[in-house]
Amino acid sequence: MLTAAGLSTDSGIPDYRGPQSVPRNPMTYQQFVGDEALRRRYWARNHLGWRHLRRADPNAGHAAVARLEQRGLLSGLITQNVDRLHSAAGSVNVIDLHGTFDRVVCLQCTSSFARSRIAEILEALNPGYLERQSDAGDIAPDADADVDDTGDFLMAPCPVCGGMLKPDFVYFGENVPKSRVADAYAMVDDAAALLVAGSSLTVMSGLRFVRHAAKGGKPVVIVNRGWTRGDEFASLKIEVGVSEALTYLAGELPDLTQH
Repeated sequence: MLTAAGLSTDSGIPDYRGPQSVPRNPMTYQQFVGDEALRRRYWARNHLGWRHLRRADPNAGHAAVARLEQRGLLSGLITQNVDRLHSAAGSVNVIDLHGTFDRVVCLQCTSSFARSRIAEILEALNPGYLERQSDAGDIAPDADADVDDTGDFLMAPCPVCGGMLKPDFVYFGENVPKSRVADAYAMVDDAAALLVAGSSLTVMSGLRFVRHAAKGGKPVVIVNRGWTRGDEFASLKIEVGVSEALTYLAGELPDLTQH
């Protein structure tokens, strides 16, 4: 199974390209590492936005995916989301293709830190910042909050080496680690079919697995409102709410663990 932002909208996390989504210009990896002002802007906005993701709860769709796995109907899950809501709902065999929002990595020494630890450092460096942003607007799926008061924000250096910190998820223009991609391909190869839920498949990061499944003769089922870039490869396309469809599947399909 492959999931993306459309599955988390019912948890209050907007998607990137859905029919009701706000136009966005996500920061690229090249902008983040190459422009200090843009990097400061991102960290200021992320300092507010990550709390929104941390407070989000799994919705009925996430719960249905976990039930499908528990009942032997789902062998594995690839998600493009960084919100960790699948794991929170009880899914076990999960590949977080684009990383997770709750970890931070140093680009110099590769040390990894809990996002909550970096939040404490950022709060000490920027006292009162969160209170001033109480009326912040839209929050993107990567925890990028829509705020403009970022020019004086102080960024946190790596606690180990003083190097550049980056949220540990894949930015636009950045490659998914090869080992993670290989694991995802292997998961598709081991499956009898591929179910796609809540993705427009606009970026190759997810589309490649649809193409791979179709090339291997495996049925591809897409559940998503509106056009997707993978429609031509789909054996079946269902245009309904993602949580609604998954909840129906989890209730209607037989429990294979009982046979």
